[in-house]
Amino acid sequence: MTNDEARTTEDEGRRALIVVAAAVVEHDGAFLLTRRLKGTHLAGTWEFPGGKCEPSESPEDCLVREIQEELAVGVRVGDRILVTRHAYPERIVELHFFRAALLDAPVPQIGQEMRWVSRVELASLEFPEADADLIRMLVERPN
Repeated sequence: MTNDEARTTEDEGRRALIVVAAAVVEHDGAFLLTRRLKGTHLAGTWEFPGGKCEPSESPEDCLVREIQEELAVGVRVGDRILVTRHAYPERIVELHFFRAALLDAPVPQIGQEMRWVSRVELASLEFPEADADLIRMLVERPN
């Protein structure tokens, strides 16, 4: 291991690892997105709905809880389609993206903006850097 690699590993060890579950909900050719609120990490960027997992919570259980809290709707969690990790200066995020189906119409509960966006539009919106692999996958490889 080089000194630079050792420093990177040491630095990453000091940052908190946050595990997040997110729903990739597609309906009539559009994806459900929400916008991060002012005052939050990465405020103003678009994201797939979901949130942070509690320490003893599975990503699937987290997703059910978060969708209920944020959008007041039940969700059927499908296949995990991508797990990715991204190091931001202040934290490391491990994202678990799942195909999901909502059981009713979503209603934002915490003042967040919500939109349905076509596959083509995905590439034109600002997302957190951690979502880059998913966006590329959805845009380049439909289904």
